Amino acid sequence: MGQIYALSTALVWAVAMIFLKRAGEDVSPFALNFFRVGLSAILLCITSIGFRQPLWIKAPFSSYLILFLSGIISIAISDTLFHASLNRVGAGLSAIIDCLYSPFTVIFAVFFLKERLGVIQFIGMSLVLMSVAAAAQLDMPALIAPGRLLKGLILGVLAMVTLAFGIVIAKPVLNETPVLWATTMRQFGGLLVMLPMAAFSSKRRLNFGIFKPSSSWRHSLPGAFLGSYCALILWIASNKYAQVGIAAILSQAHSIFVLFLAAIFLKEPLTSRKLFASLTALIGIGLVVFF
Repeated sequence: MGQIYALSTALVWAVAMIFLKRAGEDVSPFALNFFRVGLSAILLCITSIGFRQPLWIKAPFSSYLILFLSGIISIAISDTLFHASLNRVGAGLSAIIDCLYSPFTVIFAVFFLKERLGVIQFIGMSLVLMSVAAAAQLDMPALIAPGRLLKGLILGVLAMVTLAFGIVIAKPVLNETPVLWATTMRQFGGLLVMLPMAAFSSKRRLNFGIFKPSSSWRHSLPGAFLGSYCALILWIASNKYAQVGIAAILSQAHSIFVLFLAAIFLKEPLTSRKLFASLTALIGIGLVVFF
């Protein structure tokens, strides 16, 4: 089941990225992430009530702390970095940068969880890294200023490092707790940090103004619903029912979906190098899954 959840995450997240790229043209990275976290926290609470699952269960205090910390790292920090990178490099290249998530997750899982991959699976992970290198050599200066491109790449890499670390530290708790509850607690962790940041920011009006219905909701609302609610639940489930390294690599299948969706809806060029990078990543993913 964990592998099915991971592939479902990839498909849903690919669609969400298209909406979020559009939303990022009108909304700042922090405000958009704040909107995503706030909306998904509300939806998760409603879902918990609907399924009659308590928001506070009998779990060690350390479990709450770990999930809160995971939310702060993977949501408050990583997602904000992701939006900043997405705005600079576009959905197509961002999908390739996201492929770094799986190698970083595997590395952290080896050190902190003692998970192991076979030789062929490591070869597959290397192919994923090669795809990122190929994408980084795209002829982008004509479309994006070199400085903007470099900053976007750095922000994207940092987003993947923090995302991977955040889910790995939560894995032991995920093994022992319900998916919906763990997902909700992680969102609360991110929200607890972002709420005071939004309130005391000089852009306070803009941060809270996004919650007021406006034209930006055409993209931010479906993007938040798909990316921070649907995909998030599927992602947590995949990491609960499979090794985090395997789940991470499978979820990278969204890269091929995003490239085609970005070409259709965002008019981003679908170059031969982008296709090569994506296909290389998928071959690497296949080696991890089937060997």
